Amino acid sequence: MFITCTDLRIVLELITHSSPGDLFVTRNVGNVVPPYGQMNGSVSTAIEYAVLTLDVQHIIVCGHSNCSAMRMVLYPDSLENMSTVRAWLRHADVAKSIVKDNFDFANESASMQALTEENVIAQLQHLRTHPSVALRMASGYLFIHGWIYNIETSDISAYDVDLATFRLLNDIDTIPCATPRVSF
Repeated sequence: MFITCTDLRIVLELITHSSPGDLFVTRNVGNVVPPYGQMNGSVSTAIEYAVLTLDVQHIIVCGHSNCSAMRMVLYPDSLENMSTVRAWLRHADVAKSIVKDNFDFANESASMQALTEENVIAQLQHLRTHPSVALRMASGYLFIHGWIYNIETSDISAYDVDLATFRLLNDIDTIPCATPRVSF
């Protein structure tokens, strides 16, 4: 399963070298995954369907460079006339708080990169609150991944939970996983 932004510059079949029908895709503004229980909407429904009916073994949450949704999170005044978008992007508030407390907002490029990364991590945490996901992860059957796609260079960075950082896929032999180790 691939959860990504609505930005059509992300052509999943190209960046994953897959064929049409190989990926179960959910797109939304800001590649958001609402925590379980807050909203029983299409994203939650798609996750449950993918895990319990399609038996997916991997879920990727993929953000991207120059995301206009992340720019709106960074500059909330741009959401003045978009109450629905503003409400939806509240699911990225934790990422914004982390960036605001740890990065210099005067450097927009660095802030945008940090916000994009922190948003993917936040959405991975939200994903783990879904009962179907938690159950399959605990049994070692489901693995979650956080990716950032750089539209300008076509590079993909993957979140490595063990190193707590994003690593460029071209520089490593195995794809890092964002699935925490089972605690029991």
